Amino acid sequence: MEAEGSSQASAAASESQATSERIKLNVGGKLFETTLSTIRSAGPDSLLFVLSNRPANDPNPGTLRTHLDEIDSICRVWTEIAAVGSESDAGLHFYDFSSSRHVGSVHWTDPSDPRIFKARVNAITASETSVFASFDCPHRENIVLEIDKERIQIVSQLGRQSGNQAKHMVPSKLTFVPATGVLVGTAITSGAFGYSGYIRIWDPRSRDVVWETNEPGAGRSSRFGDSFADVDVDAEGLSIFKLCSKSGDLGMADMRRLGDDPWVYLEEKNPSMVNYGGEVNNLLVHCCWGQVFVGRGGSLEVWSRVQGHGGSGEGESGREGLFRRNFVDKRGDSERGDIKKIEGGGDRLFVSREGVEGIEVWESSHTSGAVPVS
Repeated sequence: MEAEGSSQASAAASESQATSERIKLNVGGKLFETTLSTIRSAGPDSLLFVLSNRPANDPNPGTLRTHLDEIDSICRVWTEIAAVGSESDAGLHFYDFSSSRHVGSVHWTDPSDPRIFKARVNAITASETSVFASFDCPHRENIVLEIDKERIQIVSQLGRQSGNQAKHMVPSKLTFVPATGVLVGTAITSGAFGYSGYIRIWDPRSRDVVWETNEPGAGRSSRFGDSFADVDVDAEGLSIFKLCSKSGDLGMADMRRLGDDPWVYLEEKNPSMVNYGGEVNNLLVHCCWGQVFVGRGGSLEVWSRVQGHGGSGEGESGREGLFRRNFVDKRGDSERGDIKKIEGGGDRLFVSREGVEGIEVWESSHTSGAVPVS
C-alpha cells in the first residue's frame, strides 16, 4: 500500500511539474509565454485544453507524420510504401506506412551545373519497376528522372530543359501507360493572354520524345485559340482527354492514332444540358474507371461510355456517340465552392473545394450525395 501511495504521489508531482513548465505559443507571428496549467484553466470544453492534452501516440495508426511541411505530390509505389514530394522542399522521399518510417530519398544533382540545387518535385507516377518524378530548380531548370523501385536510385534522365517558355516548363502531371510502356507528361500555365502548355510522350526505353503537341499551336488545330485548360490520360483506354479553356469542350485523342491534330470533340446530344460555355474559374478533368470526370467551377459531371455502340468508329460522329454526359452532384453541392482537385480510388471519388475544409467522398453506388470528411 505504501509503495502504491508513493507511486501515485510521484506521478502527481510529475504531472504538476509538467503543467507548470513555461511554453511558447505562436499567435499571428508573435510569441507568447505561458504554462500548460494556464491554457487548461478554462476546462475540458476549451479548444486550447483539447489541443494541449492530446496523447503522444497517434490514435489513428493509418496516418504518418513526414518531415515535409506540405505534400504536393504523392504516389503509391509498393503495397505499404508511398513516394511523396513537395514544391517547397527538395527531393523525392519514400515512406513505409506499415512501420511509419522514412526509407529513402532521391535528389536531382549535377556537380557540373551550379544551377541544379534544391530541386523540388512537381509530379510522380510509377510503373511495375520504376518511379518517374519531375523535378525543377529555382532557376527553371527541370527534368524527369526514372528511379529504380528496388534500389531507390536514379537509372535514367528524360527531357532535361531550361527556360521560361510554356513548352519548357516542368511537367505538372505524369502518367505511365502500362500497355505501351510510354510516359505522358503535361504542363499548363495561365495568364492574362489565356492558357498555354504541352502534352509530351516519352519512351523511357530509348529516352526519346515520340509525340508532342503544344497549345496555342501553329494553326493546324481545328480549335486554334481554344487552348486546353487541363489534360488527363485514360491509361487503360489508351486515350488522352483535354478540356478546352474557352469553349469548355471535351476533346479526346486515341493514343494509337496520334498525329498533327488527333482530337475528336465529345458533344452533348441533350440541348437542355449544354450550358458549359462562358467564363469558368476552374476547369478540371480526371479519368477513372473508364469514365471522365469534369469539374467546371463548382459543378461535377461525368462522361461515360455508352454500352452497345460499336466502339471503333473512325469518323468524328462515330466517336461522339460513345459517351454520354451526366451530372454527379446537385445544385446545392456545386454552390459549396469551386472544385480544386479530383481523385479516384477503389469505388470512391474524392473531391476538394476551394475555401472548404475537408474532402467530399462520393461512392459509385450512392452518387446522389457526398459524405464530407474532415
